Amino acid sequence: MTWMRILVANDDGYLAPGLAALVRVCHEFGEVDVVAPEQNASGTSNALTLQRPLSVYTTPQGWRYINGTPSDCVHVALTGLLEQRPDLVVSGINNGANMGDDTLYSGTVAAAMEGFLFGIPSIAFSLLDKGWGNLDAAADVARGVIASIVGDLGGADRPTPWLLNVNIPNRADSASLPRRLTRLGRRHASEPVIRQVNPRGETNYWIGAAGDAREAGEGTDFFALASGCVSITPLQVDLTDHAGLPGWSRRLGLTAP
Repeated sequence: MTWMRILVANDDGYLAPGLAALVRVCHEFGEVDVVAPEQNASGTSNALTLQRPLSVYTTPQGWRYINGTPSDCVHVALTGLLEQRPDLVVSGINNGANMGDDTLYSGTVAAAMEGFLFGIPSIAFSLLDKGWGNLDAAADVARGVIASIVGDLGGADRPTPWLLNVNIPNRADSASLPRRLTRLGRRHASEPVIRQVNPRGETNYWIGAAGDAREAGEGTDFFALASGCVSITPLQVDLTDHAGLPGWSRRLGLTAP
């Protein structure tokens, strides 16, 4: 088996059970570096901290954590903290799903995406439901996914980077469930904000719950999880509306690239 260097991050914080479970799995495949946020940083997307310096701390077992975002953790690790470039970046296992539009907000996916932006194959792992139910089984799924791609990594030649988003049902038998290659579904708009008045008489606002699935047909990540399957979605970063370029060329009188 190919022996690798693996960087592990997450967005639930360095004390999260999902991180510990993923680290245990990664130790079976190579040398592991852990760089994770100091606190829960869910929903921070690809944010980098640019207004203040970042501090790096080390746990007794040698893990490092940073008082910043998931993207900060991977960015700092790859640009100055690690002595050797990893062969793989993994993020998770997240406490809750990251499907459809949620991937745009997810710190878990963002940590993996940061690795991808630096040219390193990367995977984000998430549990469907919050609460860490059947976490050991989810770790078995992560082990299987990593094992299926390990032959492409760790060699002298750097592979073309890729980014996978893996969502796992909270089931004791999840490691034996079918895996489905999927596309991202879509959600309805989020629920309205929740207003509360604090003891000082000021109105505070909490972001509302995520909307229900709107596009959840066959082939989507939503459909796969609802069907009792593991969803694996290849992601890309190019946000260009390629199909719309000819129309904008006509509308603006400009030449399409």
